Amino acid sequence: MKRYLTEFIGTLFLVLTIGLSVLGGSPVAPLAIGVALTAMVYMGGHVSGAHYNPAVSLAMLLGGKFAAKDFIPYVVSQLAGAIAAALLVVAILGRTFAPAPGVGFPALPALLVETAFTFALALVVLNVGATKANAGNSFYGIAIGFTVMAGAFAGGGVSGGAFNPAVGAGPILVQALLGGGTFANLWLYLVGPFVGGALAAAAFRVQERP
Repeated sequence: MKRYLTEFIGTLFLVLTIGLSVLGGSPVAPLAIGVALTAMVYMGGHVSGAHYNPAVSLAMLLGGKFAAKDFIPYVVSQLAGAIAAALLVVAILGRTFAPAPGVGFPALPALLVETAFTFALALVVLNVGATKANAGNSFYGIAIGFTVMAGAFAGGGVSGGAFNPAVGAGPILVQALLGGGTFANLWLYLVGPFVGGALAAAAFRVQERP
C-alpha cells in the first residue's frame, strides 16, 4: 500500500505543478515541472521506484525490472493522483487545463514528440534507476527530472509536453467533465507515451546484453 500511496502523491504534485504553472502563465513552466519531478523522485524513489507515469511502469515491466502484479495498481494510483491534482487546480484557480498540440501542429508531429521524449524518459529511468551498474547512485532524480524538463522545453510547444498517460488522461477527463472539453486529443497521450515506453524497454534489453 505504501508504494501505491507514493505513486499517488508523486503524480499528484507533478500534475499540480503542471496545471498551476501553465494556467499561471509562467515563462519557465518546464523548469518548475522538471524541478518538481526531481523532488518527487527523490521523495519516493526508495519506496515505489518513483514511476509517476504509466508509460514508465510499462517500460519497467517490459524491461524485466517490475512485477506484473503491480502494474495495474500502479497505473490506477498514478491516474488517481493526476485526477486529484486536476481537481485541486480547479479548486485553486477556478479553471481546468489539459494538454493539447500547439497551434498549427497536426496530430503526427505531436505524436512523434510524445513518443520520442517518453522513449528518452523511460530509457533514462531504466538506466539510472534499475541497473546494477548505477545502483545506489545519487543522481537518478536529477537525470529523470532534467529529461522531462528538456522534453517540455523542446517539444512542449508541439505536443503539449505530457510524455505521460496520467498527465494526459487525468486533466483531459476533468476538463471534459467540468470545463466543457473533449476527449479528442486523449489518444495522443496514450499511444505516444506507451509506444515510447515499449521502445525504451526494447532498447534497454539490448543495452543489457553482455
